[in-house]
Amino acid sequence: MSVVVLESSSRFGGWLWTTRRSDGAVFEHGPRGIRPAGAVGRNTLNMVDDLGLGGEILPVTYSHVASKSRYLYVNKQLHRMPSGISGLLRTVPPFSRPLLLSVATEILVKKGKEDDETIHSFISRRLGKELADIVVDSLCRGVFAGDCRKLSVRSCFPLFYNAEQRRGSLTLGMLLGSGPSPVVPPGPLAQRSIKESWAQWSLRRGLESLPESITEYLLQSGKVQIHRDAAVTHISPSASGWKIHLEDGVVSADHIISALPAKALSAALPSSCQPLVQQLQDISSVTVAVVNLEYEGSILPVMGFGHLLPSSEDHGVLGVVYDSVSFPQHNRPDGQSTRLTVMMGGAWFQDVFGDPDAVTEEHLLARATEAVQCHLGVTTAPSWSWVALHRDCIPQYYQGHFRRVESMCNFIKEKNLSLSLIGSSYGGVSVNDVIFSGRTAVEELLGIS
Repeated sequence: MSVVVLESSSRFGGWLWTTRRSDGAVFEHGPRGIRPAGAVGRNTLNMVDDLGLGGEILPVTYSHVASKSRYLYVNKQLHRMPSGISGLLRTVPPFSRPLLLSVATEILVKKGKEDDETIHSFISRRLGKELADIVVDSLCRGVFAGDCRKLSVRSCFPLFYNAEQRRGSLTLGMLLGSGPSPVVPPGPLAQRSIKESWAQWSLRRGLESLPESITEYLLQSGKVQIHRDAAVTHISPSASGWKIHLEDGVVSADHIISALPAKALSAALPSSCQPLVQQLQDISSVTVAVVNLEYEGSILPVMGFGHLLPSSEDHGVLGVVYDSVSFPQHNRPDGQSTRLTVMMGGAWFQDVFGDPDAVTEEHLLARATEAVQCHLGVTTAPSWSWVALHRDCIPQYYQGHFRRVESMCNFIKEKNLSLSLIGSSYGGVSVNDVIFSGRTAVEELLGIS
């Protein structure tokens, strides 16, 4: 069996994209930390083990200040998110009552009748509107760069949805478990992550080391052909399966595992694949501007992971990550410096910044530095910056997303199409989810699962 990997760009790794500066500083333009928790987290760590990257891991434990201190910027002020029992028992701004009250009364709330609802509606119903408006709104902007009033609770937070379905309550679901999860035995690294209680991890040379190592591993195996700058223009059925048309040639395949974004796949599939084409077309995604900033000296007024903003505070700025706190190993080794990442746009990009093709890097940089000045009181200008505009980088699972995915899978099954859908458009947007979806597809194809 021969495996051919086609990559449309000149580099592998997609949104995992790292800049390594010659003075030793490391900057992430995409995801910056990976969570080790759950089956999907263990699966990724097992892969890191297999690639021999274990010695490169930079863990952040739950007792680390970056795990314990997360902030919200509300009413023009930074507020530390309550943690620990004392934080839950007291009324702390920006909240009007102790958070433990919302949690305690949640057990009594009746189960929802719908087979899906928006995250905002679900949390308002179970924990109150204030938590939905402030915490969950901010969280959805941080994770999905999306609007919790449109996103699906069932697809974005299946843990919450299942907890209510199986236990009638989020609290009970979290305490007692909310149903079966895939079985992935932990390898040495995953066992270490449990023993040392890691909250997240990165790699010494940045997260792009992961796809770089995978590429190296595949090339050395001699079993895989890898083509970069090989954008797929069209896919057509053939007697043996598919013909994949590239700009400069054709590849024949008896099975396609597609990690293309839904819209890109819909544009490539033949018209014989309606209504699949239409359903793929309907999965939208948002554009995010990621601005990396470096400042001389230690400039942060607080220590922690970073801060998020609810949409009521500022549509344009989603949040600021204090990279130097989580991963000081990525600072340049000589002299004190602070690295921050400002994330902007998402579901609000068009409203705030206009057409992504027309917005200038200067405008995005000015908006990012202004946010740092305003939120963190930093008066100096950054000594270094990098602006990355990620077009359509995060798929948005709107209410009813699960039905669309089910319907697409059914169509593929009924028509007996030799096609597997993987990647962030369907069943999870995190790095762990995407890696696991690839593994699952291969296991099904080889009849392992």
